Amino acid sequence: MSQAFAGMAAGVALGFAAFFGGVGAFLLVAALGGLGWAIGAWFEGGGSVRDLRETIERGRR
Repeated sequence: MSQAFAGMAAGVALGFAAFFGGVGAFLLVAALGGLGWAIGAWFEGGGSVRDLRETIERGRR
């Protein structure tokens, strides 16, 4: 999937969320989309589930 298409799909999703759910839904969709993007970039960069789990556990201490 090209980056332009992914950006368009994200824009459409945010538009629907804003139209039907208001500002709160828009912010929720934007935050979850950003989180999904960050996790996807982590895995594409060679990260593993074990590395992600260790990072989260270090943050809890």
